[in-house]
Amino acid sequence: MKRLSAIMAVAIASAFAAYAPASAIAAETLRYVLITENGKQAGEQVVERGDDGLTKVRFIYKNNGRGPELTEQIRYNADGTMASYAVQGNSTYGAVVNEQFAIQNGKAAWQSTTERGEQALNGPAMYVPLNNSFEVASAAIAALAAAPGGKLALLPSGTLTQRKLAEAQVTLNGQSQQVQLLAQTGLGLSPQFYWATMGNAAAAAGAAATRPRLFAVVIPGAFTAIEQGWEANGPALAALQKDAEQKMLAELASTLQHPLNGLTVVKNARVFDSEKAKLGPASDVYVLRGRITAVLPAGSPVRGAVNEIDADGRVLLPGLFDMHGHVGRWEGGLHIAAGVTSVRDMGNDNAQLQQIMDETAAGKLLSPQVVPSGFLEGESPYSANLGFVVKTLPQAKSAIDWYAEHGYPQLKIYNSFPQAILKDTVAYAHSRGMRVSGHIPAGLRAFEALDMGFDEIQHINQVMLNFLATPQTETRTLERFVLPAEKSAALKFDSRQVKDFIARLARQKTVIDPTLATFAFLKQKDGDMNTPFAAIAPHMPPDLQRGFRVGTMKIADDATLKRYQQSYAHMVDFVGRLYRAGVPIVAGTDELAGFTLQAELELLVQAGLTPSQALQVATRNGALYTRTSHERGSIAPGKLADLVLVDGEPTKNIGDVRKVAAVITRGFLVYPHEVDSALGIRPFVTAAPALKKLAPVSSNIAGGGNEGALQRIGVSAHRHD
Repeated sequence: MKRLSAIMAVAIASAFAAYAPASAIAAETLRYVLITENGKQAGEQVVERGDDGLTKVRFIYKNNGRGPELTEQIRYNADGTMASYAVQGNSTYGAVVNEQFAIQNGKAAWQSTTERGEQALNGPAMYVPLNNSFEVASAAIAALAAAPGGKLALLPSGTLTQRKLAEAQVTLNGQSQQVQLLAQTGLGLSPQFYWATMGNAAAAAGAAATRPRLFAVVIPGAFTAIEQGWEANGPALAALQKDAEQKMLAELASTLQHPLNGLTVVKNARVFDSEKAKLGPASDVYVLRGRITAVLPAGSPVRGAVNEIDADGRVLLPGLFDMHGHVGRWEGGLHIAAGVTSVRDMGNDNAQLQQIMDETAAGKLLSPQVVPSGFLEGESPYSANLGFVVKTLPQAKSAIDWYAEHGYPQLKIYNSFPQAILKDTVAYAHSRGMRVSGHIPAGLRAFEALDMGFDEIQHINQVMLNFLATPQTETRTLERFVLPAEKSAALKFDSRQVKDFIARLARQKTVIDPTLATFAFLKQKDGDMNTPFAAIAPHMPPDLQRGFRVGTMKIADDATLKRYQQSYAHMVDFVGRLYRAGVPIVAGTDELAGFTLQAELELLVQAGLTPSQALQVATRNGALYTRTSHERGSIAPGKLADLVLVDGEPTKNIGDVRKVAAVITRGFLVYPHEVDSALGIRPFVTAAPALKKLAPVSSNIAGGGNEGALQRIGVSAHRHD
C-alpha cells in the first residue's frame, strides 16, 4: 500500500483544519438501511455531521459473501463541493482502500493505492473517489442544486449534470414529506438515479435555506438504500422510478433502433458458417419481419427488396451469445453494439427480468433477447438474494414449477443451496425439462455436483476448486477466489485426478462456462490496467478508464503477484485442454456488458482455439446450450435475422470482433457508432454501411415478384417456425 507523500499529508491536514461550511450546520446523524428485493437488510450507511463541519460516514454492504466496508471523513466547501475527503476500508473483494483528496491554495490533489494527481482549479469542482459510499452522491445532489446552469465540473475530468424526473410523497407515522427523483449524467455509461429531499433554496423570511440531500437509492432488482424508518416507502419509489426510467429507455430505443419495414437485402457479405467454423463466399442475405428468407450467392437476381444494405465485403456473423449475463435495463445497448443479440441471464430479480423481457419483445427497450435461467439459492448468512431462496424440497419444487411455467429452459443452483435436497431438486428440474447448472454448493466439489446430475458448471474458479478445496473449505466467502489464485499455479494437469476429471466432463458432455475475462481481476495489481479492457479503455469515459486500473485482490508483494499471474495463466491453459478433450465450452462474461464477451473470445484464442473456433463457441454453442438452435446460432433461411456486420478479419484476428459496423436483430437495424456516441463512448467504427431505400418492383412480373423467386429456391416468405 502506498504512503502519502509529505506534501499531500500536509495539504490534507490543512484542508481538514481550514475548511468549513459558510453557514453553521447543526450536528445530526442520518442512517440508511440497504434492503434487498426479498426484504432482507444487507448493509447500512451511517452519516454523522458534526457541528464542527466534519462529516463521518460508515458504510457496509454484504451480499453473496462479499461486499465493501468503508469509513469516510469529509469537509465541504460553501458551494457543497468537497474541500477534503478521506476513505479507508476494503473493497468488494477485500483489496485495501486508502484514498485522500484535498484542496489547498487553489489546487486539488489526490492520492490512492491506484493513482495520484493534482490539478489547478478554475471554479467549483467535485472530486470523484474510486471507492465511496452514497454520501458522495448526496454531496453531488446538493452541489448541483447550487451550481450555475445545473452543471458541475468533475475531478480529475468530466462534467456532471442533473435533472428532476418526478416527485413523490412519502409518509412515516402520520408525517409526510415530498421527495424528488433525480437523474445524474456524466459518470458511467448510464444515468444514475437518486431520490432526494426537496431542499429550500429560497426560504421564507426567518427560515433557514437548505439544499436537497440524498433520501434513497433504488437499484432495481438488487436493493433499496433508504433513510431508516422510511423503508415502507421503498416499493412505491421503486415503481415510480421504473416508470420514469422506462420513458427514458423507450426514447433511447426509438432513436437507436431503425425499423426494417419490408424485405431487406444485405448484399455482398462474407457469411461465417458457424457449423463448419469457417468463412464462406460472398452472399446476399434477405430479411423479412425479423427472419432470414434467403441466402444466395452475391449478385443473384432476386428482386423485390425495398431496403438494401451493401456490406461491401464485410464479414457477416450470426448474432453472438453472452452465456453469462445478469441483465439490466440500461445495458442492452452495450450488448447490441458489441454484436451480442442473445444473453443467457444467470440470475436476476424475477419480476425485474420479466419486465425486461416484455419491454424487449414490445420494442420499447434496446436490448438483446434474453434466455432466462432460474436462480435457486439456499438460506444462509452468505446467501445471494436473487430469484428464489429456499430451505426445503417442496419450496424448491415450487420455485422450479414457477420457472418452468414461465418458459425458463435452465435452472442455476447457487452457493448456499442445501446439500440434503440437491439431488432430488436436480432430478425434479430434469423432469420439468430443464437443464441444471450452477456454482458448486458449499461443502461439495465439482465431481460431486456431477454425481448429483449437474449439466453445466459456471466459472473457472469453481472448476479449479474441484482439485483445491476440501469439504471444510468455506467457498461462500472470498476463499473461493483466493484459493484458486494461490494454488492453481501448482496444479499438475498431467496428474491422474485431473485427467480423469477432464475425461468425465468430456464423456458426459458437461458444459463449462469459464468466464475467463471476468477472473482476470485475480492477477491484477492495483494501479495496472485490467487486461481484458486494455483494448477498449481509450474509447471509454474518463471515470471508466480510471476504474479499469483499480485492483480488487489483496496483492501485497511481487511474489504474490507472480503466483497469481501464473495461476491465472494456468486457468486459461486448462480451458484449452478442456476444449481439445471434447468438453463443451460456452462464452460467458458476468462483467461489463458487450465488451467483456469480446475479451472472452480473445482469451479462448489464447487458450489454443482458433479465432473461427472461438466464434463458433459464441454462436453455434450458444444456441445449442440455450436450446435455441432451431432459430439462432447460424445464418440460414427460416432462422431469426440476428446478423452482425464486422470490419476486418475476425476469423484471422479475433480482436477485429470489436469492429462491429451494423447489427440487425428483432427486425431493427442498429448502428454501434450511434449507440457508442449516445453512451459517451468513442466509436470503434465510423464508416457504417448505409440503409438504402429501393424503388418498389411490381409483383405482376412473371414469377410472382420476389416472393415467387423465393419459392423457386424452396423458401417461404411467410415461414415463422
